Amino acid sequence: MKTKETINVQGTEIKITSVKNEDYICLTDMAGYKDTMEARVVVSNWMSSRYTVDFLGIWEQINNPNFNCMEFHTVRNMPGRLVLTPKRWIELTNAIGIFSKTGRYGGGIFAHKDIAFEFGTWLSAEFKYLMIREFQRLKQDEQKALGWSAKRELAKINYHIHTSAIKRNLIPAELTAQQTSIIYASEADVLNVALFGITAKQWRCENPDKEGNMRDYASINELICLSNMENLNAVFINEGLPQRERLIKLNHIAIQQMRVLLEVENRKLLN
Repeated sequence: MKTKETINVQGTEIKITSVKNEDYICLTDMAGYKDTMEARVVVSNWMSSRYTVDFLGIWEQINNPNFNCMEFHTVRNMPGRLVLTPKRWIELTNAIGIFSKTGRYGGGIFAHKDIAFEFGTWLSAEFKYLMIREFQRLKQDEQKALGWSAKRELAKINYHIHTSAIKRNLIPAELTAQQTSIIYASEADVLNVALFGITAKQWRCENPDKEGNMRDYASINELICLSNMENLNAVFINEGLPQRERLIKLNHIAIQQMRVLLEVENRKLLN
Protein backbone atom coordinates (compact mmCIF):
# COMPACT_ATOMS: atom_id res chain seq x y z
CA MET A 1 0.00 0.00 0.00
CA LYS A 2 1.57 3.25 -1.11
CA THR A 3 0.36 6.82 -1.49
CA LYS A 4 1.52 7.54 -5.01
CA GLU A 5 -0.19 10.75 -6.19
CA THR A 6 -2.40 13.67 -5.26
CA ILE A 7 -4.91 15.66 -7.25
CA ASN A 8 -6.15 19.19 -6.59
CA VAL A 9 -9.86 19.86 -6.84
CA GLN A 10 -11.03 23.42 -6.18
CA GLY A 11 -8.04 24.02 -3.91
CA THR A 12 -8.45 20.71 -2.03
CA GLU A 13 -5.45 18.35 -2.12
CA ILE A 14 -6.66 14.72 -2.34
CA LYS A 15 -4.34 11.73 -1.83
CA ILE A 16 -4.56 8.59 -3.96
CA THR A 17 -3.24 5.21 -2.77
CA SER A 18 -2.70 2.02 -4.75
CA VAL A 19 -3.87 -1.31 -3.28
CA LYS A 20 -3.37 -4.42 -5.41
CA ASN A 21 -3.21 -2.22 -8.53
CA GLU A 22 -6.53 -0.55 -7.64
CA ASP A 23 -6.84 3.17 -6.89
CA TYR A 24 -8.18 4.23 -3.49
CA ILE A 25 -8.97 7.91 -2.89
CA CYS A 26 -8.85 9.68 0.47
CA LEU A 27 -12.39 10.46 1.64
CA THR A 28 -11.02 12.50 4.54
CA ASP A 29 -9.34 14.87 2.09
CA MET A 30 -12.49 15.05 -0.02
CA ALA A 31 -14.61 15.80 3.05
CA GLY A 32 -12.30 18.71 3.81
CA TYR A 33 -13.94 20.46 0.87
CA LYS A 34 -17.08 20.67 3.02
CA ASP A 35 -15.64 20.89 6.56
CA THR A 36 -11.88 20.80 7.19
CA MET A 37 -12.32 20.59 10.99
CA GLU A 38 -14.80 17.69 11.08
CA ALA A 39 -13.90 15.67 7.98
CA ARG A 40 -14.47 12.31 9.67
CA VAL A 41 -17.92 13.44 10.81
CA VAL A 42 -18.76 14.35 7.20
CA VAL A 43 -17.76 10.83 6.07
CA SER A 44 -19.79 9.24 8.89
CA ASN A 45 -22.87 11.31 8.00
CA TRP A 46 -22.61 10.14 4.38
CA MET A 47 -22.24 6.49 5.45
CA SER A 48 -25.27 6.78 7.76
CA SER A 49 -27.58 7.13 4.77
CA ARG A 50 -29.40 3.92 3.85
CA TYR A 51 -28.89 4.73 0.18
CA THR A 52 -25.12 4.85 0.82
CA VAL A 53 -25.24 1.56 2.74
CA ASP A 54 -27.09 -0.05 -0.17
CA PHE A 55 -24.43 1.21 -2.58
CA LEU A 56 -21.57 0.00 -0.36
CA GLY A 57 -23.28 -3.38 0.03
CA ILE A 58 -23.67 -3.84 -3.74
CA TRP A 59 -20.02 -2.90 -4.32
CA GLU A 60 -18.81 -5.38 -1.70
CA GLN A 61 -21.02 -8.23 -2.96
CA ILE A 62 -19.56 -7.80 -6.46
CA ASN A 63 -15.93 -7.26 -5.47
CA ASN A 64 -15.44 -8.97 -2.10
CA PRO A 65 -15.90 -12.77 -1.85
CA ASN A 66 -15.53 -12.58 1.97
CA PHE A 67 -18.20 -9.93 2.48
CA ASN A 68 -20.52 -10.74 5.40
CA CYS A 69 -23.94 -10.40 3.78
CA MET A 70 -25.85 -11.38 6.93
CA GLU A 71 -24.31 -8.55 8.95
CA PHE A 72 -24.89 -6.20 6.03
CA HIS A 73 -28.62 -6.89 6.13
CA THR A 74 -28.57 -6.48 9.92
CA VAL A 75 -27.00 -3.03 9.52
CA ARG A 76 -29.32 -2.13 6.66
CA ASN A 77 -32.46 -3.01 8.62
CA MET A 78 -31.57 -1.42 11.95
CA PRO A 79 -34.61 0.49 13.30
CA GLY A 80 -34.43 4.21 13.88
CA ARG A 81 -31.68 6.57 12.80
CA LEU A 82 -28.68 4.78 11.33
CA VAL A 83 -25.26 5.83 12.67
CA LEU A 84 -22.34 4.23 10.85
CA THR A 85 -18.58 4.85 10.80
CA PRO A 86 -15.95 3.29 8.51
CA LYS A 87 -14.49 1.33 11.45
CA ARG A 88 -17.87 -0.15 12.43
CA TRP A 89 -18.74 -0.95 8.80
CA ILE A 90 -15.47 -2.82 8.30
CA GLU A 91 -15.71 -4.74 11.61
CA LEU A 92 -19.32 -5.85 11.00
CA THR A 93 -19.15 -6.77 7.30
CA ASN A 94 -15.45 -7.47 6.59
CA ALA A 95 -15.60 -4.75 3.92
CA ILE A 96 -12.60 -4.00 1.69
CA GLY A 97 -13.93 -1.01 -0.25
CA ILE A 98 -13.09 1.37 2.59
CA PHE A 99 -10.16 1.35 5.03
CA SER A 100 -8.36 3.67 7.43
CA LYS A 101 -4.68 4.45 7.08
CA THR A 102 -2.58 6.00 9.84
CA GLY A 103 0.21 8.50 9.34
CA ARG A 104 0.83 12.17 9.82
CA TYR A 105 0.91 12.98 6.11
CA GLY A 106 -0.47 9.90 4.35
CA GLY A 107 -3.24 8.94 6.77
CA GLY A 108 -7.00 9.15 6.40
CA ILE A 109 -10.09 7.19 5.38
CA PHE A 110 -9.60 5.77 1.88
CA ALA A 111 -12.18 4.25 -0.45
CA HIS A 112 -12.04 2.52 -3.82
CA LYS A 113 -12.44 5.06 -6.61
CA ASP A 114 -15.95 3.77 -7.41
CA ILE A 115 -17.02 4.54 -3.85
CA ALA A 116 -15.07 7.80 -3.70
CA PHE A 117 -16.86 9.13 -6.79
CA GLU A 118 -20.20 8.24 -5.16
CA PHE A 119 -19.11 10.20 -2.08
CA GLY A 120 -18.25 13.07 -4.43
CA THR A 121 -21.85 13.11 -5.66
CA TRP A 122 -23.07 13.54 -2.09
CA LEU A 123 -20.60 16.39 -1.48
CA SER A 124 -21.32 18.40 -4.65
CA ALA A 125 -22.11 17.65 -8.28
CA GLU A 126 -19.58 20.26 -9.40
CA PHE A 127 -16.91 18.89 -7.06
CA LYS A 128 -17.47 15.35 -8.36
CA TYR A 129 -17.25 16.43 -12.00
CA LEU A 130 -14.02 18.36 -11.46
CA MET A 131 -12.59 15.50 -9.42
CA ILE A 132 -13.29 12.98 -12.20
CA ARG A 133 -11.57 15.30 -14.71
CA GLU A 134 -8.50 15.64 -12.49
CA PHE A 135 -8.39 11.89 -11.89
CA GLN A 136 -8.58 11.19 -15.63
CA ARG A 137 -5.81 13.73 -16.28
CA LEU A 138 -3.64 11.94 -13.70
CA LYS A 139 -4.25 8.58 -15.38
CA GLN A 140 -3.37 10.03 -18.80
CA ASP A 141 -0.13 11.49 -17.42
CA GLU A 142 0.74 8.11 -15.90
CA GLN A 143 0.17 6.38 -19.25
CA LYS A 144 2.45 8.86 -21.00
CA ALA A 145 5.13 8.29 -18.38
CA LEU A 146 4.79 4.52 -18.80
CA GLY A 147 5.20 4.90 -22.57
CA TRP A 148 8.45 6.84 -22.16
CA SER A 149 9.69 4.35 -19.56
CA ALA A 150 8.92 1.41 -21.87
CA LYS A 151 10.96 2.97 -24.67
CA ARG A 152 13.82 3.65 -22.23
CA GLU A 153 13.74 0.01 -21.13
CA LEU A 154 13.72 -1.08 -24.79
CA ALA A 155 16.89 0.91 -25.35
CA LYS A 156 18.48 -0.80 -22.32
CA ILE A 157 17.55 -4.27 -23.59
CA ASN A 158 19.00 -3.54 -27.01
CA TYR A 159 22.14 -2.26 -25.31
CA HIS A 160 22.70 -5.78 -23.91
CA ILE A 161 22.30 -7.22 -27.42
CA HIS A 162 24.77 -4.64 -28.65
CA THR A 163 27.41 -5.34 -25.98
CA SER A 164 27.00 -9.09 -26.51
CA ALA A 165 27.98 -8.66 -30.18
CA ILE A 166 30.97 -6.57 -29.11
CA LYS A 167 32.15 -9.25 -26.69
CA ARG A 168 31.88 -11.98 -29.33
CA ASN A 169 33.54 -10.08 -32.17
CA LEU A 170 35.70 -7.16 -30.97
CA ILE A 171 37.20 -8.25 -27.66
CA PRO A 172 40.15 -10.69 -27.97
CA ALA A 173 40.65 -13.29 -25.29
CA GLU A 174 42.54 -12.51 -22.09
CA LEU A 175 41.79 -8.80 -22.04
CA THR A 176 41.73 -7.09 -18.65
CA ALA A 177 38.53 -5.66 -17.28
CA GLN A 178 39.89 -2.15 -17.91
CA GLN A 179 40.60 -2.91 -21.57
CA THR A 180 37.10 -4.40 -21.95
CA SER A 181 35.44 -1.32 -20.51
CA ILE A 182 37.40 0.92 -22.88
CA ILE A 183 36.18 -1.07 -25.86
CA TYR A 184 32.60 -0.90 -24.60
CA ALA A 185 32.86 2.85 -24.15
CA SER A 186 34.28 3.23 -27.63
CA GLU A 187 31.39 1.29 -29.18
CA ALA A 188 28.81 3.18 -27.14
CA ASP A 189 30.30 6.40 -28.47
CA VAL A 190 29.94 5.17 -32.04
CA LEU A 191 26.18 5.39 -31.45
CA ASN A 192 26.47 8.62 -29.47
CA VAL A 193 28.44 10.36 -32.22
CA ALA A 194 26.25 8.94 -35.00
CA LEU A 195 23.07 10.17 -33.33
CA PHE A 196 24.00 13.04 -31.00
CA GLY A 197 27.19 14.28 -32.66
CA ILE A 198 29.31 14.07 -29.48
CA THR A 199 30.84 11.45 -27.20
CA ALA A 200 29.68 10.76 -23.66
CA LYS A 201 32.75 12.53 -22.28
CA GLN A 202 32.14 15.62 -24.39
CA TRP A 203 28.52 15.71 -23.21
CA ARG A 204 29.56 15.51 -19.56
CA CYS A 205 32.07 18.34 -20.05
CA GLU A 206 29.37 20.51 -21.66
CA ASN A 207 26.76 19.63 -19.00
CA PRO A 208 28.58 19.41 -15.65
CA ASP A 209 25.43 20.20 -13.62
CA LYS A 210 23.24 17.47 -15.12
CA GLU A 211 22.87 14.01 -13.59
CA GLY A 212 22.87 10.78 -15.60
CA ASN A 213 23.96 10.73 -19.23
CA MET A 214 22.85 12.20 -22.53
CA ARG A 215 20.46 9.30 -23.16
CA ASP A 216 18.50 10.23 -20.03
CA TYR A 217 17.75 13.58 -21.70
CA ALA A 218 16.94 12.15 -25.13
CA SER A 219 13.55 12.64 -26.77
CA ILE A 220 11.25 9.71 -27.46
CA ASN A 221 12.15 9.87 -31.17
CA GLU A 222 15.86 9.78 -30.33
CA LEU A 223 15.34 6.77 -28.06
CA ILE A 224 13.45 4.95 -30.82
CA CYS A 225 16.23 5.73 -33.28
CA LEU A 226 18.89 4.69 -30.76
CA SER A 227 17.14 1.38 -30.18
CA ASN A 228 17.14 0.65 -33.92
CA MET A 229 20.78 1.70 -34.29
CA GLU A 230 21.91 -0.62 -31.48
CA ASN A 231 20.41 -3.59 -33.31
CA LEU A 232 21.91 -2.52 -36.64
CA ASN A 233 25.35 -1.93 -35.14
CA ALA A 234 25.25 -5.44 -33.65
CA VAL A 235 24.55 -6.79 -37.17
CA PHE A 236 27.36 -4.68 -38.67
CA ILE A 237 29.78 -5.93 -36.01
CA ASN A 238 28.85 -9.54 -36.72
CA GLU A 239 29.48 -8.87 -40.42
CA GLY A 240 32.99 -7.65 -39.57
CA LEU A 241 32.60 -4.03 -40.75
CA PRO A 242 35.35 -1.69 -39.46
CA GLN A 243 34.28 0.87 -36.88
CA ARG A 244 34.78 3.83 -39.21
CA GLU A 245 32.46 2.33 -41.85
CA ARG A 246 29.86 1.52 -39.21
CA LEU A 247 29.95 5.08 -37.88
CA ILE A 248 29.28 6.53 -41.33
CA LYS A 249 26.46 4.05 -42.07
CA LEU A 250 24.87 4.62 -38.65
CA ASN A 251 25.03 8.38 -39.05
CA HIS A 252 23.22 8.17 -42.41
CA ILE A 253 20.62 5.84 -40.87
CA ALA A 254 20.14 8.18 -37.88
CA ILE A 255 19.55 11.16 -40.18
CA GLN A 256 17.06 9.19 -42.29
CA GLN A 257 15.14 7.74 -39.33
CA MET A 258 14.94 11.03 -37.44
CA ARG A 259 13.55 12.70 -40.57
CA VAL A 260 10.87 9.99 -40.90
CA LEU A 261 9.95 10.19 -37.20
CA LEU A 262 9.72 13.98 -37.41
CA GLU A 263 7.44 13.75 -40.47
CA VAL A 264 5.17 11.28 -38.64
CA GLU A 265 5.04 13.58 -35.61
CA ASN A 266 4.19 16.61 -37.79
CA ARG A 267 1.38 14.67 -39.53
CA LYS A 268 -0.11 13.79 -36.12
CA LEU A 269 -0.06 17.47 -35.12
CA LEU A 270 -1.77 18.49 -38.37
CA ASN A 271 -4.49 15.87 -37.91
